[in-house]
Amino acid sequence: MGMIGGGKDAFIGAIHRLAFNMDGLVEIVCGALSINPAVAKESGEALFLPADRIYLNYEEMIEKESQLPADVRMDFVTIVTPNFAHFAPAKLALQKGFHVVIEKPITFNLAEALELKQLVQQTGLLLCLTHTYSGYPMVKQAKAMVAGGVLGNIRKVWVEYPQGWLSKLSEREGNAQAAWRTDPSKSGKAGCIGDIGTHAAHLSEYITGLKITQLCADLNIMVQGRMLDDDGNVLLKFDNGAAGVLMASQVAAGEENALKIRVYGEKGGLEWAQMEPNTLIVKWLDAPMQILRAGSNYGDRLSSYATHNCRTPGGHPEGYLEAFANIYRNFALTLSAKLEGNIAPKEAADFPGVEDGIRGMAFIDTVVASGQSELKWTAFAEV
Repeated sequence: MGMIGGGKDAFIGAIHRLAFNMDGLVEIVCGALSINPAVAKESGEALFLPADRIYLNYEEMIEKESQLPADVRMDFVTIVTPNFAHFAPAKLALQKGFHVVIEKPITFNLAEALELKQLVQQTGLLLCLTHTYSGYPMVKQAKAMVAGGVLGNIRKVWVEYPQGWLSKLSEREGNAQAAWRTDPSKSGKAGCIGDIGTHAAHLSEYITGLKITQLCADLNIMVQGRMLDDDGNVLLKFDNGAAGVLMASQVAAGEENALKIRVYGEKGGLEWAQMEPNTLIVKWLDAPMQILRAGSNYGDRLSSYATHNCRTPGGHPEGYLEAFANIYRNFALTLSAKLEGNIAPKEAADFPGVEDGIRGMAFIDTVVASGQSELKWTAFAEV
């Protein structure tokens, strides 16, 4: 793989490298790691990249890599830049024949996401979107149980993602992560709802298999002087008639990354929390509550999708890095199979793609439109 962005001082670039290194299926062979030439060079040297494959911009990297022999050049590129710098390198990579892994949200706006979809369809190349939370084994277990009809028809979805790290005007205090995430020119039309609200929305659709059709949103800027929303509350309607509630906030002082989802059907409900990810709570209408645990030794009671993504025996915690690594492993297994003319197992092919990215951008558009509207319900953006 080649990497765009993610130099030595970047948080998410290091996370990606830990994730793709975990299974030994991916090797980084080149990079355009920073817009700062000195940082790009230092970062490439720190990763022991060959000097002639440490590039100073993504255009140079993609062009020169495309001219190398097939057994030498990168097979895919990972894009870990801020939101506004996702589309152009992804588009160029696809045009030059490279598969793509990209951070969420997929692009700066919906039109760009739809253009990437056209390119993916035209080229037949793979695009993976790193919606990390879908990589957790017990999230996949929840999805399998809902798909198997265990809960009956889904009626209610509660999903919440409270953080507290933007409770102050951190973007004016030298916090680089806060600065670009709260800047409309770099983040897009939404702040909190684009950064973490999209995770909550994706999780609700991923687990239930349902699609949001309407929503009613209340967006807030709680910290005076901030340019984008830092808090949001959204009522949801799904395509089977189910109702939902989504809350995302980055001013919930004291909270870390408390993503949590509850799904209720006719026969019972499921509850999963990101900060206790190995546990899935199952609540029955007519039986005692059940606790399911992740672990490779629970293969007789978990779905194949869950066990495929379990790495250690029960009681050995697996967390964010392992979930991230599961997305990379599944993508790598699928890409390897494709390159060899084979079809990957269905469990490996289960990773977010361009359609998930489009749904995320449409969610942002619809929430912002609803927040500005006097109408109670706003139809989900056409995609």
